[in-house]
Amino acid sequence: MAPQRFHEQFHHIQRSLPDVPLTMGPDETAGFLYEKGVVLVRDGEEARFVEDAVRSHFTETAGLVPDHVRRVGPRAGRTGVTRIRVGDPAEGEDSVPHALRAVREAEGRQGRRLVGRNHVVHIAVNACPGDEPVPVPRAEPANPAAADGSYDPTTAVGVLVVDTGLMHDHRSYPLLAHTTGDAQLAETDDEGVLHQYVGHGTFIAGLLAAVAPNTDITVRGTLNDAGAVLESEFGALLFEAVDRDGWPDIISLSAGSPSADTDGLIGLDAFMRELRERRTLLVAAAGNNGSDTPFWPAAYAGLPEYADSVLSVGALRGDGEGAACFTNHGPWVRVHAPGERLTSALTGFTTPVPYVYQHSTYDACRFGADYACTCQYPRHTGVLSEGRENTGAKPDQVMFDGLAQWSGTSFATPVAAGLVAARMTAYRERDPRAAGAGLLAATTDRAEVRGAHVPVLRAPTWRPTPAVVAALPA
Repeated sequence: MAPQRFHEQFHHIQRSLPDVPLTMGPDETAGFLYEKGVVLVRDGEEARFVEDAVRSHFTETAGLVPDHVRRVGPRAGRTGVTRIRVGDPAEGEDSVPHALRAVREAEGRQGRRLVGRNHVVHIAVNACPGDEPVPVPRAEPANPAAADGSYDPTTAVGVLVVDTGLMHDHRSYPLLAHTTGDAQLAETDDEGVLHQYVGHGTFIAGLLAAVAPNTDITVRGTLNDAGAVLESEFGALLFEAVDRDGWPDIISLSAGSPSADTDGLIGLDAFMRELRERRTLLVAAAGNNGSDTPFWPAAYAGLPEYADSVLSVGALRGDGEGAACFTNHGPWVRVHAPGERLTSALTGFTTPVPYVYQHSTYDACRFGADYACTCQYPRHTGVLSEGRENTGAKPDQVMFDGLAQWSGTSFATPVAAGLVAARMTAYRERDPRAAGAGLLAATTDRAEVRGAHVPVLRAPTWRPTPAVVAALPA
């Protein structure tokens, strides 16, 4: 990921969370975003210990100010976490790395992590999308196309999509006729142009419905703020989502955060422990960093205690011959599925709406791929250059009235989730985890990803796209 492009999106996310000072880590290498001047801890005795340890370290260390160290809540709650202020975010250097070092020895003695950054969880991983949606003519079919089968409310598999919500006219797209959930907030700006990431949840629901027609899909708008939420809030929002309708068979989650930590995100501890005790299968995107750094919560699939409850999904490139350039990889990624240039519903079909592309494109793949990747195709002119200066060019504006083509591990995830749901219907399987394990065990399909031959899942109705891609339609 190029740091310049990351900076562009950093400012976009900061505008969506105006009351939360954000910074980049580790050491501004554009790995992830987190809340400046705050650390996240488990409430109770650990919080008291960390608060005292950080204050003592800051008192004894020249250049650090202990006066700001205090808990800023919440002190109680189902997630069991609280925030500790460790510095004034408006002043100078971020104090979070110093706070982490203050408890490092104690963590070594206890053999467990006591404190962490308050990461920004985002549908575009490190706040930089794989690419942006492209309009597709109404006459062109969805890809994957709708599978054979019918919807039966008495046997339908329950799927919860945690995302940006649904467009107001989503039910005008036939595949989404019985999809329910939260409405997408603020679909357009004052000029009627679609906001960035609007339609993301609708697109994912359309992919799921195409692959697995016998599903009850509920889309929650948990990530309505430009696809972003703080880790300290995310666990509670996940609990809220499952409490509203009960724990579903499958959760499809196309969001997360990289982290330097190897045991997950503190803010998700309580939710993940409860998930482990349920029958629900979490299908989670592996992320778009082109990295082998664990991306959470997908990387829980690599921890033995969560191996049967989490399915992590990377993305195949458009021709299906290997991994998409942007997809994360590594042993914690359990499977890859088509995720480049998929076609689904971005909006309903009632009123065409314009979309202005937000980013410049690259002359070469930013991850070093040698195929016609989504870094380069389709080409469009963004508002800013790589150096964050106005290019002087008029940004491309296109009209959406339904279908779109989009790429990212965001979209490989619902394809995999749909295949698990379809297997549950086909085999009359009631246990989604058994269905997921059976699906992986049955697949003999492989693709080469960074020199490793990994299992892949291809929806029967998915069509590979050509290696050479046409430019953006005028």
